[in-house]
Amino acid sequence: MDISIIICTYNRCESLRKLLDDLKSLRVPENTSYEILIVDNNSRDETKATVEAVSQDKLGIFKYIYEPRQGKSFALNTGLNAASGEIVAFTDDDVEIDTGWLAEIKRAFEQHDCMGIGGRILPVWQSEVPWWHEEHGPYGLMDAIVKLDFGEEPCELKTPAWGANMAFRRTAFDKYGQFREDLGPNPDNLIRGEDSEFWWRVIRGGEKLIYSPNVLVYHPVEEKRTRQSYFLSWYFDYGRASMRLEKAPVGGPYCFGAPRYLFRQLFEGLAKWIFCLTPKRRFYYKLQVYQTAGQVVESRARSVAASSSVL
Repeated sequence: MDISIIICTYNRCESLRKLLDDLKSLRVPENTSYEILIVDNNSRDETKATVEAVSQDKLGIFKYIYEPRQGKSFALNTGLNAASGEIVAFTDDDVEIDTGWLAEIKRAFEQHDCMGIGGRILPVWQSEVPWWHEEHGPYGLMDAIVKLDFGEEPCELKTPAWGANMAFRRTAFDKYGQFREDLGPNPDNLIRGEDSEFWWRVIRGGEKLIYSPNVLVYHPVEEKRTRQSYFLSWYFDYGRASMRLEKAPVGGPYCFGAPRYLFRQLFEGLAKWIFCLTPKRRFYYKLQVYQTAGQVVESRARSVAASSSVL
C-alpha cells in the first residue's frame, strides 16, 4: 500500500459526508494504491451509516473503524495501527480537500525525499472576521483559527504544521512513536497539541520536513470560533497542554501546587488586562491571563496526582 489516509471523526456525519464525497473525486496518480481509514471515535450520530452509504462504490478503499475510547489521540493511534501505507496522511472531518491533494502528497515525498510534509491550510470564514482578531504584530493572537500558509513555494519546516493537513512516512512512527494519548481533544476538554508534540519529536530528531503549498485543504471557520469565549477557552486549554509538555521544575518554589513564577505572571497579566484602555490590546492581555490560568490549573492537577501516587 502506497498511502493510507486517516480521518478521525466524532459526531460530524454531515461534514464527514461532504469530505468523503471530495475524497471519492481525488486525482489518483497512476500505479498508486491507497486506502481511506475513517476512525469513528464513539460517535452518537449517523457516522457509521454515512460511511457505509458513501463508500458503497469504493469498497476496499474506504474502511470504517470504531474506537470506543473517547479522545482524538486514541482514534489517531487506532488508525495508525490499522494503516498499511508507506505514507500516512491525516486530515480533519470538516475540511474541503483539493482534488490534487493525494497526487501532490505523493509528488512532494518523491521530489523532496523528506520524512514528513505539512500542507497548506486556507481558512474559509463563514462570518465576518471579528474586529479584535489580530494575526500579526506584537499583539497578534495565536493560531486558534486553523491556518497554515507560507506562500506559493515549498520550504523546509522548522516548526510544527497542523494535523488537519499533514503526512509522514510510516517509518517516522516506527522511529519516534505514536501520538501522546494524554493530549488531544475529547468531549470533556479541548486540550490539543497531540499533532504539534509529534512534530516536535521529529524536528528534534533532525529529520527533513517540508511545507508543500500544493497539498491544499480549506478549513471552515465556524461562527462559534469567531467568539471571544472560544478564544478564551482555547488559550486556557493551550496553557494546560503546555504544562503537560514541560517537565516539572525541580526544587523551585511552589505555591498551592503550582510554580510560584506562574502566579507572578498571572498577577502581572491581570494588571495589564484591567488597566489597558485599548480594546484590542485589552483582549490580548485577557487571553494571556487565561493561558497562565490554564498553566496553574494543570500544574496543580499534576502536583495532586503526584502526591496521590506517592501515598
